[in-house]
Amino acid sequence: MALCQLQENNQVPQLFMTQQPHRCWMKYTKHRLQTRAELQTCLAQATRSVSATLIHPVNCALTLQSVQTSDPELTKNFQVPAGINAADINGTFFTNTFFRNVMANATSPFATVTTVNVVAPASAPFLAVEGLGVSMALLQFPPGTVNPPHTHPCGTELLFVIEGALEVGMVDTNNKLFTSMLHKGDIFAFPKGLVHFQINNDKYQTVTALAAFSSFNAGLVRLPSTLFNSSAPISDEVLEISFGVSGDVVKALRAQFA
Repeated sequence: MALCQLQENNQVPQLFMTQQPHRCWMKYTKHRLQTRAELQTCLAQATRSVSATLIHPVNCALTLQSVQTSDPELTKNFQVPAGINAADINGTFFTNTFFRNVMANATSPFATVTTVNVVAPASAPFLAVEGLGVSMALLQFPPGTVNPPHTHPCGTELLFVIEGALEVGMVDTNNKLFTSMLHKGDIFAFPKGLVHFQINNDKYQTVTALAAFSSFNAGLVRLPSTLFNSSAPISDEVLEISFGVSGDVVKALRAQFA
């Protein structure tokens, strides 16, 4: 299980970023802890221990940096999923055919993004990539569609244009916008965690692209739906003040993403 995935499910306490809970994660990746339940028990015990001590801020910072750098490295050839006998694994386990028959949604204003990683698609997750630090997504852009501003908090993305021309952009932590017009055969790199987007401005041609990620679950935070359609709504007041708009505008945006 990826660190970012555990964090997204609120299953890792904040003090996970300190030294003692980090040892739990190391034990888990080296398979001395066999199940997720054992990992959670170890983290809970470590958290209680850490809470009674004073943690040096430099150590915390160094630990935070180390655990967020990349997926944990496997200490064997590949991860055998629970319930599967390693002796029964063959080439089929390392093959995923989900992209074969994916069709773009021509009625949506948004690109059709089909991700294949350790948790997606839900009907056929690609378990072979667990621990390998890689995953992929197929992006299909019917004319005029956009992949709205979003981030991948756990992985860098390389985008390769298979067919068509695609405008891409990203904003760094200095609030600088970088844009480029990509054509067939071009590649663009989106560093981990930066807000980015893509749009097909062509009125007639569909654009097809392939994204590769430096994580077996890079995570996804779509800004429009995150801000205006979260499971528990952000208060209108927060959004009105943050965006400098009226309550009517906030309500209209909520309705758009409901």
